[in-house]
Amino acid sequence: MTPIEQQTILITGATDGHGKGLAVELVRRGATVLVHGRDAGRIESTLGELRDAAPHAAVRGYRADFASLADVRALADELLAKEPRLDALVSNAGIGTRVPPGGRQTSRDGHELRFAVNYLAPFLLTRLLLPRLRASAPSRIVHVSSAGQQALDFDDVMLERDYSGVRAYCQSKLAQIMFAIDLADELAGAGVTTNALHPATYMPTKIVPSPISSLADGVEATLRLVADPTLDSTSGRYFDQTHERRADRQAYDADARRQLRELSLQLTGL
Repeated sequence: MTPIEQQTILITGATDGHGKGLAVELVRRGATVLVHGRDAGRIESTLGELRDAAPHAAVRGYRADFASLADVRALADELLAKEPRLDALVSNAGIGTRVPPGGRQTSRDGHELRFAVNYLAPFLLTRLLLPRLRASAPSRIVHVSSAGQQALDFDDVMLERDYSGVRAYCQSKLAQIMFAIDLADELAGAGVTTNALHPATYMPTKIVPSPISSLADGVEATLRLVADPTLDSTSGRYFDQTHERRADRQAYDADARRQLRELSLQLTGL
């Protein structure tokens, strides 16, 4: 593992909650942190808070709306142009289960919104940044998923029938885990690890109406996957906080992972 003081780490969804908490801990340890957010004003505010937390912090901001694959592509292009190395990518950006009046939501590209933001956008971003992650090895990819998981119905991935926000969220979070496991097989021997975790149960973030765990619990669990040197060779695993667990059984179905991979490559134009 590269010393944390020499690492450049991208955190998506870093302008509030869990993402911001993780960014604070990483800058205090001396890492260079790249803050992704959807709103330019909140990005600037977060950069200021990080500099307050660590006056000599190296922090930079990047804007993209994950409901738009064009925005994700532009983000990847900007990162590749400006950042010579990338030691870790933390896919943390996401939306929760609550659906506004009117029901089913879609992204700018016409995809079911939770599948698009929670899974498809990070899939595309990760794929586009893989060359930089490989070149910076040893490096890590951490997918912030959830214990809330539901198997994908490949006949109705976009949930045009029997839609619910909970089902959409749980499907998208299992897709993240399936991607982590699938990518680990692909990256074996490359010095790039990829793991997924449920950071904590109902942390006090904007997508959680009734918190149970503390933000610190989730930050500690995610920080471990980013920065614990004992996990240098750990890849393709799912963790419930700091404990390795079994995900939904579909995550271990190679044919299901292949179907998801092929669909994702098609939908993202890769």
